[in-house]
Amino acid sequence: MAKPTGFMEVDRKGAPYRDRDERVGDWKLAQSSLSVGELKEQASRCMDCGIPFCTSDAGCPVGNICPDWNDLVYRDKWEEALHSLHSTNNFPEFTGLICPAPCESACVLGMNGQGVTNKQIEYEIIRKGFDEGWVHPIKPEVRSGRSVAVIGSGPAGLAAAQQLSRAGHTVTVFEKADRIGGLLRYGIPDFKLEKDLIDRRVDQMREEGVAFQTGVHVGKDLTAADLRKNFDAVLITTGSEHPRDLTVPGRELEGVHFAMDFLPQQNKRVAGDTVPAEGEIMATGKHVIVLGGGDTGSDCVGTSLRHGAKSVTSIELLDRPPDERIAANPWPDWPRTFRSSSSHDEGGNTEYAEMTKALVGSNGKVEKLLGVKVRFGAPDASGRPTMQEVPGSEFEKPADLVLLAMGFVHPVQEGLLNDLGFNYDGRGNIAAPLQGPNAYATSEPGIFAAGDCRRGQSLVVWAISEGREAARAVDAYLVGQTRLQSKGSTFDVAS
Repeated sequence: MAKPTGFMEVDRKGAPYRDRDERVGDWKLAQSSLSVGELKEQASRCMDCGIPFCTSDAGCPVGNICPDWNDLVYRDKWEEALHSLHSTNNFPEFTGLICPAPCESACVLGMNGQGVTNKQIEYEIIRKGFDEGWVHPIKPEVRSGRSVAVIGSGPAGLAAAQQLSRAGHTVTVFEKADRIGGLLRYGIPDFKLEKDLIDRRVDQMREEGVAFQTGVHVGKDLTAADLRKNFDAVLITTGSEHPRDLTVPGRELEGVHFAMDFLPQQNKRVAGDTVPAEGEIMATGKHVIVLGGGDTGSDCVGTSLRHGAKSVTSIELLDRPPDERIAANPWPDWPRTFRSSSSHDEGGNTEYAEMTKALVGSNGKVEKLLGVKVRFGAPDASGRPTMQEVPGSEFEKPADLVLLAMGFVHPVQEGLLNDLGFNYDGRGNIAAPLQGPNAYATSEPGIFAAGDCRRGQSLVVWAISEGREAARAVDAYLVGQTRLQSKGSTFDVAS
């Protein structure tokens, strides 16, 4: 452990942010850094808890060994801390910035206090690692002669590709967009994740032997038959891109857009691309309403504020979460409590327990949102709380731009997935077991699936975890066994 009495002597200090007025004026990273002294103090809070729940699936899906690298940071052994961190996580700079840090909620200190600031420490370890030149390409001693196609370059695909290349296989990553990164590139704003962090990892992977092909829409530009003919194994990591839609009168009006039509445009602008005027979506000078209170909704809020929106209102269907855990939500489960993102802290309003009834406009353009307050009652036969409209609570809000950020229901099935003939689960995701000798294997021989396309919309840390574990499954399929490291919970070493 770090300092035996640290958790009693040092108060938690979370991630700092740049001044609000400064950061809403640019697209640079909103998060700032703690000093080395502050980081060592925060690491000293990691206690000798006996059973580190932070390393469990409930705490960290990739199995980060937080107690080890907290101890090493406290003792000023940063390079050793980096080795420990990289042993479980290919891209700690991604999780260190955009993961909601379930490890901190599962921290034993979280039973009756505030957990260790693992996320910030994680980010500072890898930041220092790159600054000091400790991050190097890792090339296999020999190549296996087997080839793997990875379809999709989000965190699951990148993690799997890196692991498979290091296992000696020849890996090609196919990406339909013009740049590598998937939702990391075009779904998350630069003020949360600057894209040079992706670029330097792609450069590292290229040096390790991974090939990247952008602008290739597999299923259109490259057929399922081509994949089967040219590769010994295929791993699908296409994400969950089918958005949940809003089915109310007025949905067809101009000015109503999915969040993922809005956010990528700004990322392209920051990258220096020109967004065509036809189809361009800007929030400048508009009354913006964001439907959905999750991470994507938060990203829409921060982007709209930086555009100079006249007003920004987030509407969430559910009740405002409680400030503290309730009895039905005990530690170490993820706390379903109220939390505010950096974007929501920058401005705008958030309304809870409100349901959209209609969108109204003139000349084909949206102008108002009509809604009603709702309340939730006892669960129905399926266990879901019943919802009722509150009589007399109808309202209207000005709306020049309505952004739909209500989540994603399953991967896009049309095209590649249907062409490959996959079986789907009850939610429309690719059916592939999580455990056993056929872990991550689809209904089609030699084809595997990982990440959101398999498990449904989830966190970046789960995507990396699934990519790593799927790489073990593919490796075992190709050569009979795998030497790739496992977190020890989802795949047997011998195939």
